[in-house]
Amino acid sequence: MNQKKLKRLKTCIPTSVRQLFALGIFVFVFSSCEETDKVEAEIQNITVNLDIDRFEQQFYRATTAELPQLKQKYPYFFPEQFADSVWAHRIQDSLQQALFQEVNSSFKDFQQQEDALTDLFKHYSYYFPKKELPKVVTLMSDVDYENKVINADSLLLISLDTYLGENHPMYEGISQYQRARMDKALLPADVSDAMVFPKISQPRSRTLLAKMIYYGKLHYAKDLMLPTVDDHFKIGFSAEELTWAENNEANIWKYFVENELLYDTDSKLNQRFIEIAPFSKFYLEFDQESPGRIGQWVGWQIVRSFSANKDVSLPTLLALDAETIFNQSKYKPKK
Repeated sequence: MNQKKLKRLKTCIPTSVRQLFALGIFVFVFSSCEETDKVEAEIQNITVNLDIDRFEQQFYRATTAELPQLKQKYPYFFPEQFADSVWAHRIQDSLQQALFQEVNSSFKDFQQQEDALTDLFKHYSYYFPKKELPKVVTLMSDVDYENKVINADSLLLISLDTYLGENHPMYEGISQYQRARMDKALLPADVSDAMVFPKISQPRSRTLLAKMIYYGKLHYAKDLMLPTVDDHFKIGFSAEELTWAENNEANIWKYFVENELLYDTDSKLNQRFIEIAPFSKFYLEFDQESPGRIGQWVGWQIVRSFSANKDVSLPTLLALDAETIFNQSKYKPKK
């Protein structure tokens, strides 16, 4: 073969390979998008009859004479050991009425939340077709921010007084990291959590990795339930906190590995990396820049990596043990 032909061959082959490789990526991405569009079309064709009761509006506008009717309609809100005078006093309480006015002002038009919940319930019905949808009841709960949404079998209770916005004056005295999670933008994610949590198999071990993946499943479910919601709303980070996590993913993983924390069962690791907190505790200079629950976020990335490599249904994924998910995830932190 002469030198001219050899030179032409060397230039031609890589170009062809690059073209084929690019074509392969295009076909893969196009096929994935096409499949996603097909699933979304099926989901949007699902009929959902969303049943929402605004209990707080009925209760705080009620007269004493109307209490018996309310008690008959909502017996689960009126324990028998409390006399009607207790409820009448609560309706007339000036602080309760002030809080109700704030809730009513913030959620006077509930259409945006109703649309978001309808879409969520459609996705839930697609991935859990045999599960009945709960009735949604909104209420006030004395700003119980640790129980913003409660899944009570056939009822889904949403405390609207915990979603007035982190800077609301009614939240004075509540820690900033808790107030940051008290915004109406997080309401759909909290509802998804309440509905999916009971379907996740409890960790078989007490290791940090098992707990990371346990919560990773919960957040991954929101990828499917709330596909149009931004990631920082899904997990309750600020946009800046999410950016910090993404930029430091490799360093976080390196820290866990080098300090042999993944299979550690020390319960103090929960407080450092899993539980709600103002920041995660690496005991390093950048701690206060980090969001709390960083272990949950890393677990989310592991479950995402597993799902990208394994075609399993959501209920199957939620039932899998952490070791299986981790070993088959091919997880590599982004650098």
